Amino acid sequence: MRLVQRAHQFLGQALSDGDLAIDATAGNGRDTAFLASRIGSMGKVFAFDVQQEAIESTRSRLEQDGLLDRVSLHLCSHDRMKEKLPLQSLGKVSAIAFNLGYLPGGNKEITTRSETTTRALISTCALLRSGGILTLVAYRGHFGGREECDAARAELERSDLELEVIGDCSEGATSPLLFIASKAKINAPTP
Repeated sequence: MRLVQRAHQFLGQALSDGDLAIDATAGNGRDTAFLASRIGSMGKVFAFDVQQEAIESTRSRLEQDGLLDRVSLHLCSHDRMKEKLPLQSLGKVSAIAFNLGYLPGGNKEITTRSETTTRALISTCALLRSGGILTLVAYRGHFGGREECDAARAELERSDLELEVIGDCSEGATSPLLFIASKAKINAPTP
């Protein structure tokens, strides 16, 4: 099973009707459409990408799937997601998906970068609700991919999130890694 499909399994378990979700890297819209299909008509997905081509591709996919009304598209970097979300959504996001690298079928010179990905990850703890989940697929085989993967891992390890890594973590491996980070559930105090 591909890592993106595994990520979808984890994300799907965290989402219910009416939830808030974020696609930090909209790309061709596959993750955005998946999230939108899981949050129902009362939920909302916020999707981000720096490329107009990605936003247009995502919009087209969502229109085709009848999901556009559930999504707010933002042409900007994922490190600005916290400022683009309504204030009342802080601490209420159920799922955040990152799929790093370049736009499939697009310009391979334009990639996500360590600096912006790290800044985006720093904001995730404030965005996620108790029990919320973040998935991040990091591709190490392209120029800058290994450095970004290492930076993302370091930031996730520093966070208050519980972290699991799926994939070949051996030194020198170039295959993708899947990071699953979850925010611990806060149990209500017993009277």
